[in-house]
Amino acid sequence: MSFGTNIRTWFDGRWHDGDAMVMRAADHGIWQGSNVFDGARLFDGLTPDLDRHCARLNRSAEALMIRPTVDPAEMVEIVREGLRAYGRGQAVYIRPMYWAIHGSALGITPSPEETGFAISLEEVPMPPAEATTTLTTTQFRRPVLADNVCNAKAGCLYPNNARMLVEAQRKGFGNALVQDAAGNVAESATANVFIVKDGEVFTPIANGTFLSGITRARHIANLRADGVTVHETVLTLDDVRAADEVFLSGNFAKVTPVTAFDDRSYAHGPVTKRARALYWDWAASTGVAAAA
Repeated sequence: MSFGTNIRTWFDGRWHDGDAMVMRAADHGIWQGSNVFDGARLFDGLTPDLDRHCARLNRSAEALMIRPTVDPAEMVEIVREGLRAYGRGQAVYIRPMYWAIHGSALGITPSPEETGFAISLEEVPMPPAEATTTLTTTQFRRPVLADNVCNAKAGCLYPNNARMLVEAQRKGFGNALVQDAAGNVAESATANVFIVKDGEVFTPIANGTFLSGITRARHIANLRADGVTVHETVLTLDDVRAADEVFLSGNFAKVTPVTAFDDRSYAHGPVTKRARALYWDWAASTGVAAAA
């Protein structure tokens, strides 16, 4: 089931209109969970960091013992070909993916013999700048590398994120602020997290329990280049409660202002607005057009 419209699918060497069927019931990726994906964005006719998202897909595959079969540069060109069907005013979620097809004799280990590959393009609008969310705590935590493939963007990780999100929504909040195994802040259920205190920006240090996002790295670089002090450090729930501003960072929306954490309220403040403006300015300055 898609969450966008105007879908195109790359599979078996060509583009198909619509949400094409790509996986069989006996494929290892469906019944053993050996599948990985990545997400990039088309907006304003641009595809910022598309090359980095495609390269990360291959790293995720290797982390999950799936043999990547498409060079990231080739992947970028396939995506650009598919995006030519969309206009400059359309926003598209770009999702390349791999899955293992065969397993070992016992069925558990993915075999490098054959790898499934597809790309899904879905038209999904960019959230407006004024779109905000709220956070609450969750009983569920991020795993550590010894427990799960935290160094991959893997489908098998997302049921845990779904539990976090459903719990938060049942409490009347938009998202969950998630702790790691040590009880420190890791991220939200769907994106990396930043807080602002006295004009300085803080974000949890990448400790192997969450995926340190490509968009997260862009915000850090953009803010520092703009003269803002950014700290990658250990953060607690109390640090978030004491913050002046909080925002989420992810590929889907780039910046999502947070207006509340439980009973603590925040303004959609100037640093959050600046982070968004800097990202859009940076994306426009790259000149990385969708059909380049």
